[in-house]
This record gives sequence, structure tokens and C-alpha cells, in this order.
Amino acid sequence: MGVREKLQQVREKVRLAAVRAGRDIEKIKIIAVTKRVEVPRIREVVQQGIVDLGENRVQELTEKITVLPADLHWHMIGHLQTNKVKYVVGRVHLIHSLDSWSLAKEIQRHANNLGVVARVLVQVNISGEKTKYGLLPEELADFLLALRDLPQISVHGLMTVAPNVKNPEEVRPYFRELRLLAAGHNLEHLSMGMTNDFEVAVEEGADMLRLGTAIFGSREN
Repeated sequence: MGVREKLQQVREKVRLAAVRAGRDIEKIKIIAVTKRVEVPRIREVVQQGIVDLGENRVQELTEKITVLPADLHWHMIGHLQTNKVKYVVGRVHLIHSLDSWSLAKEIQRHANNLGVVARVLVQVNISGEKTKYGLLPEELADFLLALRDLPQISVHGLMTVAPNVKNPEEVRPYFRELRLLAAGHNLEHLSMGMTNDFEVAVEEGADMLRLGTAIFGSREN
């Protein structure tokens, strides 16, 4: 099955999940995750109307931005090291992985130098897994308050990475908790849901789905 057919399947699953939840499908964005995906195959999804692309690695991001259409919306979805911020700020539509004060200060510094406002999501480690990045839920309120002192950063929502489990129903409580956190802080966007669990994520309020394998098939790590 090719990229076009896989994408059709994904869109239909998203549509059905939205119907089940009584949600507007037009408000749910599919971000095609292009980690380890060759440029010709990325062009295939762009030809199918996908304009939002997500990258985990800064090096791949910077290489692909230069050869793909300039009107695409790039999302930095992986862990962002402070020494790589200069390659990202001013070049991406949205940073999904703001997860520390040191990173926030570096984003602020580079955004200020460029005269831009960096759009970000705050990453929350809802599951509390030690292998995952992100603030703990109880740290979020103070972090958001502190970010008010960084005028070149605009917070648009929250992001999380759910535990990798066989039954996607097991991650529903994590997605629900993130939705409630966002609502409690009047934040608009929820980046949650990947290949294994995106239908549950849609049912629980996700409006940004980060999908790689579901669209491009299995790739090397």
C-alpha cells in the first residue's frame, strides 16, 4: 500500500473518530512525521494536501526545509536541545516540545534577536515515565506563569507522548488529563496521538496528530 492509500485510511479513521466524539473534522490537523523519510515520499503527501510536517531531529528539519516548498508548515516535535535552538526559531511554524526553563530562555533569546515571536506548545509528561521529557502536571501552572516574562514566546497549547502500549484504550486517561489541563489554563491546542493511539486521541480532544508510520510505513529508528 502506497503513501496515498495509507493517508486515505488515516483520514477516514480520523473522520470516524471525530464523528464518534461529535467533533468538527476541520479542526483536527494531521501532521505527517517525516523522520527518516526521503524527500520524494514527503512530496507525495504534500501532493495529497498535507501542509503540516513534523520532524524529530533538527538536522533533518534544516535539510528538508531547504528543498521542499516554502509554504509548508514545519513542526519541531522532538526533544530540542538548547544548542540547536538557533536552527529552529524563525524557521518552524510551531515548537511542540518546550519542556524546561533553560530551553525557554534560549528560545526567547533567539526570537528576540530575530524580531519574531516563537509559537510553542509546552510538553507535559502526563504518564510520569522517567524515559520521557516534559513537565510534570503539577509543575505546569508555575511554568506558564513564568513564561509571561518572556514576551517573544507565545504558548498555544500542550503536547504529550503517551506510553507505548498494545491497547490504545489504556492511554485514554492520559489524553483526558491533558485536555483538562489545557482547558484549565485556557490553552487552545492539544498535540497528542500517534500511529498507535490517534483515534483515542481524537475522541479525547486532540487537534494535532503526529503521524509517521501510519502514513509512511515502518522506518528505521
